[in-house]
Amino acid sequence: MRTTRAIHAVERLKTRSGNPQFAAISLSGGLFYLVDKSGGTDKKVSDPLTLDDFVKFVDAFGPPKPRKASKLDIAFEEQIKKSKGG
Repeated sequence: MRTTRAIHAVERLKTRSGNPQFAAISLSGGLFYLVDKSGGTDKKVSDPLTLDDFVKFVDAFGPPKPRKASKLDIAFEEQIKKSKGG
C-alpha cells in the first residue's frame, strides 16, 4: 500500500508534466526518491524522503495541476477584473 501512494503521485506528475520518464525508487526503511530517466541515465531529482514527504514533494514538483473552473467561475472572475480595472 505504501508503494502504491508513491507510484500514484509519480503517475500524476507524469500526466501533468508530459514526461513519462519519471520513476519512484524505493529504499529500505520506507524511503523513496524521484528519478528522471529522460536523459538516458537516472537523474536523481530528490533526496530520499519518507512516504508522506515524497508524495508532497512530487505533488509540488513540475507544472501545477490545471485548475477546473465552471463557466460561472470564469464569468465571475472576469466581472471582478472589470470592476478593479474601471
